[in-house]
Amino acid sequence: MNPTSVQENAVAAIRISSLKQGLEGDSPEAQKEQIERFALARNIKVKKFFIFMESASKEEQPVQEAIDYCKNPKNNIQLFIIKSIDRFTRGGSYLYDHLKMQLENHKVQLVDIYGIIGSKDVNTLEHLNISYKWSVYSPTKKSEILEAERAKDEMRDIMTRMIGAEIRYVRMGYRVRQPPFGYVNEKIETPHGKRVILKPNPEESQWIIKMFDLRCQGTMSDQEIVDEINRMGYKSRKQFVRDPNDRTKVIGQRGSKPLRIKQFWRYIQNPIFAGINNEKWTEGQVVKGKFEGLISIDTFNKANKGKLVLSQTGDDVKLWKKKLPDWMTKKLINNPKFPYKRVIMCPECHKPLFGSASRGHLGTYYPAYHCNKRGHYFRVSSKELEQTVEDFVRNLKFDQEYIDNLKKYVVAKWNERVGSKIQDGSIIDKKIMELKASAQASADKIKFLSSEVAIKYMEADLLKAEADIEQLEHEKKEKTKEIYTINMENVMERIGYFLEHLEELLIDTANPLKRAAFFGLIFDGMPTYSDLTSGTPRLAPYLGLKHHFGTASVPVGECFRKNSN
Repeated sequence: MNPTSVQENAVAAIRISSLKQGLEGDSPEAQKEQIERFALARNIKVKKFFIFMESASKEEQPVQEAIDYCKNPKNNIQLFIIKSIDRFTRGGSYLYDHLKMQLENHKVQLVDIYGIIGSKDVNTLEHLNISYKWSVYSPTKKSEILEAERAKDEMRDIMTRMIGAEIRYVRMGYRVRQPPFGYVNEKIETPHGKRVILKPNPEESQWIIKMFDLRCQGTMSDQEIVDEINRMGYKSRKQFVRDPNDRTKVIGQRGSKPLRIKQFWRYIQNPIFAGINNEKWTEGQVVKGKFEGLISIDTFNKANKGKLVLSQTGDDVKLWKKKLPDWMTKKLINNPKFPYKRVIMCPECHKPLFGSASRGHLGTYYPAYHCNKRGHYFRVSSKELEQTVEDFVRNLKFDQEYIDNLKKYVVAKWNERVGSKIQDGSIIDKKIMELKASAQASADKIKFLSSEVAIKYMEADLLKAEADIEQLEHEKKEKTKEIYTINMENVMERIGYFLEHLEELLIDTANPLKRAAFFGLIFDGMPTYSDLTSGTPRLAPYLGLKHHFGTASVPVGECFRKNSN
């Protein structure tokens, strides 16, 4: 490498561990300038620079791409220049030796600008004009190995300090990662210095809050909620995809997708939206964040319907994962042939009745409700139990005070829903304005483009924006239509009619499971079969019986007939 010697060809590898290091620390520009000055002083021609933004401590080394370039004889490379060994690898002596050996096998010499790596080998049998593999060695090999191990130790120390500090801050309730959907990161002054917390993202947080609100209302299926959120303009966060070997290069993008059912479930089950962090660094425990959640803990619990439950006592928070009982995981727990088996209790043990059909000698099946697995025996045919239910329902009446209060409640809920629709409309209006601005920007850019490919992509973006605008305007129209087309006077009349003809809900409804569900709502506690036959169940406070039952020994149907006479 004498300046007067024949010029040699080289490649140079530049590596930074992160984008932050490239901007604030040992930048690619600084490394390139040092290598160019080194090559110029030694009459070396650098044919190609390789820049990597990737950790050199990984098993798959980023410099392998540059080494493969040197292996190709067509490239005619004699030297591989690096700033220092820790810019070549931080994987320790093993990986350093492995990478360097590949270069040596193809007659390429590894050179660092600090001079740690020697340029000449020594043959211990040179005075005898004999050479073996074991007799040829590099006098600087030990220094190189020590430097490679030092680089690895330095990496370990750096990572231990950084990751250790981040773990401590996470356990304190601060944020150290990218913000989840619905949030943005914000740095604030704290007793622990400048730390990061989460605050609501103005646009994304509205969709998250709406998901939980609709889930809590219980009037829509999960798929209907997903469709509703998509109609409001939901799009997943856009993310850039970077080259795995060079993090400075963007090779694509992902995201900007509509909501899907599985993603919706992940949102609903994530306690971060209640201001609670749950991740690996918290050792399986949940930690109250130093920020307010988008929703309350009560809303989170209600939306998860008991499958996940958060409890808080002061700053102590716990997450309970409820395991469903065996009887709830079996198939046909909602069997329409036995709709009352979870509504009416056994008169002996006061636990839910079983439902099954026994087969007679002639092959006929006899459906019945029974309780014969708890040390006693009770059985009643399905027909008899359903007749008992029907007779009982026909003897029910609502208090007039409850009817009036219910109508007031419905009006209040309707006004609340109208307000929610208006708010949704404002969100849609904002989204439409953003899309129109984006479409106008795309249209303005097309005027100055000359590339047909670029114009094609811009036109595709413009068409997509116009389609989204049309869809949102249609959705807004439908929401407005719902508000002004429902006649609340007719609704009130309908409510009054059903309250006066309760049997149409509890008996004449076509779906037997809905009949049973409505029937269960009229009691203050689940009734036993004997309660129904004697007319002594604990009814909800707004209900009463038209007639008093005679004696408990007389079947309920017979009691009704006697009282009516």
